[in-house]
Amino acid sequence: MKKLFTLAIGALMGASMAVTAAQAGTLDDVKKKGFIQCGVSQGLPGFSAPDDKGNWKGLDVDFCRAVAAAVFGDPNKVKFTPLSAKERFTALRSGEVDILSRNTTWTMQRDVELGLNFAGVLYYDGQGFMVRKSLGVTSALQLNGAEVCTNTGTTTELNVADFFRSHKMDYKVVAFEKADEVVKAYDEGRCDVYTTDRSGLAAMRLKMKNPDEHVVLPEIISKEPLGPVVRHGDDQWFDIVKWTLFALINAEELGVTSQNVDEMKKSTDPAIRRLLGVEGKFGETLGLTNEWAYNAIKHVGNYGEIYDRNVGPKTPLGLARGLNALWNKGGIMYAPPIR
Repeated sequence: MKKLFTLAIGALMGASMAVTAAQAGTLDDVKKKGFIQCGVSQGLPGFSAPDDKGNWKGLDVDFCRAVAAAVFGDPNKVKFTPLSAKERFTALRSGEVDILSRNTTWTMQRDVELGLNFAGVLYYDGQGFMVRKSLGVTSALQLNGAEVCTNTGTTTELNVADFFRSHKMDYKVVAFEKADEVVKAYDEGRCDVYTTDRSGLAAMRLKMKNPDEHVVLPEIISKEPLGPVVRHGDDQWFDIVKWTLFALINAEELGVTSQNVDEMKKSTDPAIRRLLGVEGKFGETLGLTNEWAYNAIKHVGNYGEIYDRNVGPKTPLGLARGLNALWNKGGIMYAPPIR
């Protein structure tokens, strides 16, 4: 009996230790090392890619900088780890990175089975197809028998299978682990079609030898809500990442920008005052200073600024806001209030 009791206590202690480990404070770890480790793509223009000096830029990159500004008051206290689609979730679960901000689709399986938490949607997207103009194809329904290039380890393969099966068409997948390998294979004519998120097609088209020779077909075959991801088991860190995203969206809605944020501190609007830490102790509830959102906006900008700077109509990608416009401007971008 004593032995059984001892074993039972040991099992409970082991379970307790496992829970404690799962709930270990990422914020404390981040503060201790002095920076946030952010997992990004291996090079997706407009979202996360190094420039010719090795500096990472893009929508996903700027989000990590915003979190760093919220935590440290300094957007530069972040380091970037380029990850393939295949290795990204392992890197996050293992603790190699603190946030995954890498054009990753929020799905039920990933949310429930992989030990992950999606902090929200940074970019609403959908999967599409790119072909050479010389093929004369104007619709994805004309792709019967096509060889399709894509990334392995993504929802893209599953969406392609669903699309071709539902339309009773044949196809062959030519899959690669790295995005640049996919682009190279397609550009060299080793497949007829390149498929990924439409934002990714716009980005990767810029890497091709003759970008103007390719066209994105009109069909959108999936919903791809892309957003930052953290590990299960650390609600405080989840809240910090989630509410940083919400703060950036709310800032745009309230007209608070990186340029006017100091002046906006004098506003009499209660929502703006709460956002910028003038009223309430919302930062303290996250374990941060009450100027957490002010710092993120001041150093990186609101959601609209970040979007326009990296992927908007005046950038090489030229992506219209579309679904990513604010809910009161024709889109579905919406954030809960800070109150």
